[in-house]
Amino acid sequence: MNTIRTDAAAADGLAGLAALMGDRTRATVCLALLDGRAWTAGELARVCGVSAATMSRHLDLLTSGGLLAEQRQGRHRYVRFADAGAAEVVESLAAASHTPRPPTSYAAARVDEGLRRARTCYDHLAGRLGVAVLDGLEQTGYVERSAGLRLTDHGSRWLRRLGIDISEPRGGRRPIVRECLDWTERRSHLAGVVGADLFRVFVDEGWIRRGEQRLVLITEVGADALRRELGVTVE
Repeated sequence: MNTIRTDAAAADGLAGLAALMGDRTRATVCLALLDGRAWTAGELARVCGVSAATMSRHLDLLTSGGLLAEQRQGRHRYVRFADAGAAEVVESLAAASHTPRPPTSYAAARVDEGLRRARTCYDHLAGRLGVAVLDGLEQTGYVERSAGLRLTDHGSRWLRRLGIDISEPRGGRRPIVRECLDWTERRSHLAGVVGADLFRVFVDEGWIRRGEQRLVLITEVGADALRRELGVTVE
């Protein structure tokens, strides 16, 4: 009987998530928030092409459903994902449902190619660069997959050299390393604590910088560093 109750609860939860994501405006909101930044309700309304009142109703549903968290600051309502797990669910759903469409203009083609090359997935790297970084970590022996993805002792020493100490206590139950299915490459990039910390270090060191929307731009210094540290060849 316990199994039946558990399965029913899981089914209810899955159905609720599907209902939340089953609206184009709410799906667009979630994809926009994958850049890892907090957005105002007004900004999201403009991106989605809906009124402020309509956007407010959609955000109420997303926050009450647990996907988003909100913060009020003066007259503004800021929203972001409730946690990294919520963002990774959205990225995985996008990967499962993505059907490539030819760009309708040169500008759209440039943005599409940029997103495929390197972008954020909430707080970690995605796109071809994100996949290549995970490949590089495996080839250098910093992570291995013999019993599921895990960080090796060799990898821990490398992270400490970059200023990342995974032995420090972290809030929450986020895994140290986790594979996240990339929606354009249909392969995994690195998420988890290490994925987020590496993104932060890459930005702080000037290896990458944020572009518009979710775009990530690779600097010349970064191209050299990624080749030296991980054997990653940047286009």
